Amino acid sequence: MRTRSMVFGLTILPILASLLITAVLIMLVGADPRAVFEKVWEGAFRDLRSFSQVINFWIPLTLVSMGLIVTFTAGLWNIGVEGQMGMGAVFATWGALTLQLPPLILIPVEILLAMLGGGLWAALVGILKTRLKVHEIFGGVALNALANIASIYLISGPWQPAEGGSVRATPPFPADALLPPMSPDFGVSLLALVIVGVVIVSVIVALRGTRWGLQLKATGKNARSALLLGVPTGRSAMSAFIVCGMVAGIAGGYRVLFTYGSLRPLVSGGIGFLGLLVVLLVSIRALWVPLVTFIFAAILGGSTRLKVALQLDASLAGVLQGFLVLAVLFSNGLRERWRETNPAHLSETDIKTPESLKADR
Repeated sequence: MRTRSMVFGLTILPILASLLITAVLIMLVGADPRAVFEKVWEGAFRDLRSFSQVINFWIPLTLVSMGLIVTFTAGLWNIGVEGQMGMGAVFATWGALTLQLPPLILIPVEILLAMLGGGLWAALVGILKTRLKVHEIFGGVALNALANIASIYLISGPWQPAEGGSVRATPPFPADALLPPMSPDFGVSLLALVIVGVVIVSVIVALRGTRWGLQLKATGKNARSALLLGVPTGRSAMSAFIVCGMVAGIAGGYRVLFTYGSLRPLVSGGIGFLGLLVVLLVSIRALWVPLVTFIFAAILGGSTRLKVALQLDASLAGVLQGFLVLAVLFSNGLRERWRETNPAHLSETDIKTPESLKADR
C-alpha cells in the first residue's frame, strides 16, 4: 500500500507543481488564475463544436502516445515519431490525390497507406539502431528533418496547386477521400474513434499478455541479459519501432484526411514530441494514457480563448507544458532515488523510464 501511495504521489506531483507555478506566473502579470482556468474550461467545453476540437486533437495525440508506450517499453527513445507522422501523412496524401476508388474502399486504403508510410520510416530508425549502431535519438532527429523536407518538396513541386507553386499546402482533397464527421455540430470521425479504441486495447493486451510483450519488457530492462536468455533483442527493437511507426502513421493520416483536408509542412504540429511528454508523465503505464492525453487536449484547446477574453497569449499553455516537463523529470528522479533507497519495495512488474532502463545495462 505504501509503495502504491508513493508511486501515485510522484505521478500526480508534476501536475500539481506545474499548475501552481503557472498560477504564480499568471498573478505576476496581473491576471486572476481562477479566471484563466475558467476561460480554458469554457474554451474546451462550452459547446459541441469546442468539444469536438478537443477530441480531434486527442485522437492523434493518443495514437502517438500509445505507439510510444511500445518503444519505451523496449527501452527506446523514438524521437523520430514526428517524422513517422509526417510520412504517414505523405502516403495518405498520395492515396487521396491519385487513387480513384469508391469511398468505402478508398478511406481504408488511405489508412493502410498511412500505416505503411509511418512503419517504413520507423523501420529506417530501427535499421540504423540495430544494424549500424546509430542511437535512435540521432537517427530519429535526422529522419524528422528529412520527412519535413520531403513534404515541402511534394507540396511545392509534384503536388502543387493548379494556380502555381506554394509551400503552404496541397490542393484540397476530394470529398470522397476525407473521413466523414459524425454530424455538422460534432465534427469528429467515428472511424477514428474506433481505431483509437482498438489501438488502446491492442497495446495493453499485447504488452501484458503476449510473448512479444514479455520480450519487449525483457529487452527494455536489460538487453544484454535478455539476449543471453535467448530473447531476440534486435528483432524485438525493430518490431517496437515498426509498430510505433504504423500507429504514428495513422495519426499523421488523420491530420490530413480530417483535420486539414490537405497536406501541409509540419503537419504533425508537435504532437509527436507532446506524446513523448505524455509517456514520461505516465511512467509507461498504458492505462493512464487516454486520460492524460485528454487533459492535454483540453488545455491546448481551451487556451485559444485566453487572448480574446483576458488579453493573454495562448502560448500560456506552452508555458504550462514546459513546467510540466521539468516537473516530470524531477519527479522521475525522485522516484528512482526512492527505489534505490527502498529496494525491498521493488517488484518485477515495476515499469521504468528509458533513463533507468539504460542505467541497468
